[in-house]
Amino acid sequence: MGTPLPRPGDPLSPQPLPPGFEPPTSRKAIASLICGIFFFLPTSIGAVLLGHLAHSEIRKSAGRLKGKGLATTGLVLGYLGLACLPFVLLILAAIAIPNLLRSRLAANEAAAVGALRTFHTGASSYASQCPDIGFPASAASLGPGSGDCSHANLVDQSLSLPRAEKSGYIFIYQPMIHDRQGRINKYAISADPRQPGISGVRHFYTDETGIIRFETDNGATAVSTPL
Repeated sequence: MGTPLPRPGDPLSPQPLPPGFEPPTSRKAIASLICGIFFFLPTSIGAVLLGHLAHSEIRKSAGRLKGKGLATTGLVLGYLGLACLPFVLLILAAIAIPNLLRSRLAANEAAAVGALRTFHTGASSYASQCPDIGFPASAASLGPGSGDCSHANLVDQSLSLPRAEKSGYIFIYQPMIHDRQGRINKYAISADPRQPGISGVRHFYTDETGIIRFETDNGATAVSTPL
């Protein structure tokens, strides 16, 4: 014998709807539509999940819930949001990456200018402490060490190398002119971006005057535009 069909009044059989009954709208269907309207990744996923749950809930309710159209609309908007996600990410990247690059360039250039000022202060102090030498014969003379004129402890290790690198810039110090007593009375130090256009745009220069000058396309010199 086959399985008997449920009889009216049986808990397994759908109960008839009372006259004039207006089925309520599925809350999951409403939530799916709302999530789909916002059109962002977390809400798009929510729209798809809630839309499928709403369809299942409405189908099993045997007419006691409505909102199939709302659930379908939420599903369509949710899937559309997920399909558009790569394009949204590309647009956001196109906006964010140039801004991040500009911020990094500005930070590197500011750090280079600060390093040149530090170096000038150190070179001036060195000339006062070592009058028989004048300005240092090399960047190493300003660096950490004994505290005398060979290593005066006036700048940190990163600026005391023959070809120092810091914050995307390369610093090169050059003693320029000796007087009759052999003292160095002029110097020059340049700061150039290690990767022009990527680690920095402007090239900087300073000397014993303390004036920092810059160029955009080439290395800066004593006749370049002052900051």
